[in-house]
Amino acid sequence: MAAQKKQQIAVVGAGIIGICCALNLQRAGFAVTLYDDKGLAQGCSKGNAGHFATEQVFPLAHSSLLKKLPGMLFNPLGPLRIDWRYLIQALPWFWLFTKNMRNKIYKTNTLALKALNESAIIAYDNLLNEFNLGHLLTKKGSLLTFEVTPLNQINTIYNNFLDQGIAVELLSAEEVKVLEPNLSEKITYALLFKDVAHSVDPHLFCLNLAAQFSALGGNFCQQKITSVKQTGKIFTLGNNEQTFTADKVVIAAGAWSKPLIVPFGYKVPLDTERGYHCMLASNYGLTRPVASAERSFIMTPMSQGLRIAGTVEFAGTEREMNNKRALALLPNAKAMLKNAAPPLQPSSIWMGCRPSLPDSLPVIGEAPYHPNLFFAFGHQHLGLTQGAITSELITSLCLKRPTKIDLKPYCISRF
Repeated sequence: MAAQKKQQIAVVGAGIIGICCALNLQRAGFAVTLYDDKGLAQGCSKGNAGHFATEQVFPLAHSSLLKKLPGMLFNPLGPLRIDWRYLIQALPWFWLFTKNMRNKIYKTNTLALKALNESAIIAYDNLLNEFNLGHLLTKKGSLLTFEVTPLNQINTIYNNFLDQGIAVELLSAEEVKVLEPNLSEKITYALLFKDVAHSVDPHLFCLNLAAQFSALGGNFCQQKITSVKQTGKIFTLGNNEQTFTADKVVIAAGAWSKPLIVPFGYKVPLDTERGYHCMLASNYGLTRPVASAERSFIMTPMSQGLRIAGTVEFAGTEREMNNKRALALLPNAKAMLKNAAPPLQPSSIWMGCRPSLPDSLPVIGEAPYHPNLFFAFGHQHLGLTQGAITSELITSLCLKRPTKIDLKPYCISRF
């Protein structure tokens, strides 16, 4: 009897989500082709902060943000910027964002984020150890520092994390100095998140996983996918010049996912939070990611030096990067470091488009009305963190097996 033909799966989008999905699906016995016209991990998966931020279980839509918004928006180099030419287009997203601030919804979304994050590192351990790549995760925890926040407010933040089961420790200035001697003396307290990890090279991290995908027989096709159609049980996808077929399709195209699913009749309020980084040639003695609660940015030591990352900018996917947004990170980094020698001169600057939804939850699951069409996008600031667990969930769905997490909170039908 002839061997049964493997089912063909097309994964659209070769960021960390798409790469992890492609690798796990290939491991599961499918014949997988990964599509991306820009190459492997050329977007946010290349330029992110390298922080596997499992402690970030709280949605961004919180009522306390409302009183901070005016100060953020009127500071041209502050942590949030809306390009006024993009404002009308962004208003529906912000309206839904404010609706998600309601206490009951906020608590529900927190539980959904927590469900993904508490399995995130375990999922990566399972995936990386399969290929003897465990060394790619650096497990030294991370710090959230405070300079002027009163201790009673810090205790509230600390207890909120404890209430969610996050492994966290409140450190004094002296304890911070022991862990990271080159941090500023102005830091009064810090929270040490003990179970998080980081990557010293997020791009190389992705490329290593993609190499395993190829070694298992997976195929990467550097083609732009502009349309996906379903005729009977077969999908046709491609562009004006070339078409491909597949038995199943996974849409993991990040901020560019929306145009691919609209023709199927699905509505999703997906927008992009443009994030920036500066790369410095030295890591300035830091050994773990260090974030600032008041300055809203993060510094991560990497093999190439220190990556300073952060800021949120709403300006769509097409406008050129605003170099000032990247360079505005430098004064914050200088203030956070005790010894900024050599002087903080960026070796490179970068901008990437985070795919964000108003409730801070991704879309993960099978399309409600189109069998064998799967969604894995919208992971906002947590794409790197949730890559492996998302791939486990998508693989279970493709194998028609129960998922380890209830996927109802992430279903596209919530919109």
